Amino acid sequence: MSGTSDMNEQPDTLGADETKGGDRHVRVVLVDDHRMFRTGVQAEIGRTDVTGVEVVGEAADVDQAVTVITATRPEVVLLDVHLPGGGGAEVLRRCASLMSAAENPVRFLALSVSDAAEDVIGVIRGGARGYVTKTITGTDLVDSIFRVQDGDAVFSPRLAGFVLDAFASTDAPPVDEDLDRLTQREREVLRLIARGYAYKEIAKQLFISVKTVESHVSAVLRKLQLSNRHELTRWATARRLV
Repeated sequence: MSGTSDMNEQPDTLGADETKGGDRHVRVVLVDDHRMFRTGVQAEIGRTDVTGVEVVGEAADVDQAVTVITATRPEVVLLDVHLPGGGGAEVLRRCASLMSAAENPVRFLALSVSDAAEDVIGVIRGGARGYVTKTITGTDLVDSIFRVQDGDAVFSPRLAGFVLDAFASTDAPPVDEDLDRLTQREREVLRLIARGYAYKEIAKQLFISVKTVESHVSAVLRKLQLSNRHELTRWATARRLV
């Protein structure tokens, strides 16, 4: 799940001489399931006269995100990886036509607390132009937004290396079609189940109900054509997901 960041703790880091404001403008949608985090980002980067960034919409889950993005057609979407309704990868899948539009394509920049390789590779494979973590400063985030608007690929320094390795290495593992059937949230539940967590522990860690955990487990078993938790654990272990 998303967490708070330096941007919430340092609301006055941007100065007029440090930003792209004035001669440049970019329309942005914020997608994150934590309202307080969205508020913090809005306060940090959304002073359009200073930063050049205009926040034209917000969303807290996949369905809201697709609706808002389709309605506003921003230049850049700041997208959290872990979202109710299927995660950032599902938003990307449902907005594929907007990303590939010949004129005024919508570009996505992942902004997440996670720096896990599978999260980064998942959204980049889905079409995101970059991935930065929530420890990024407001000034650097504004710069990243404008770079993505220009079509550049942007990554937090530590993440760039394994992104390049994953896509350039001749011995990189092939796409796992079975794993790709799962939503981001289903993968999270799968990983925790395989590690031996009880449903209540998973619910607490992911901030969801036990009933929702049960629904995700049922969906995972159905999609992977597995019968029980033991088979699921063996499946995940064989793919080094644990």
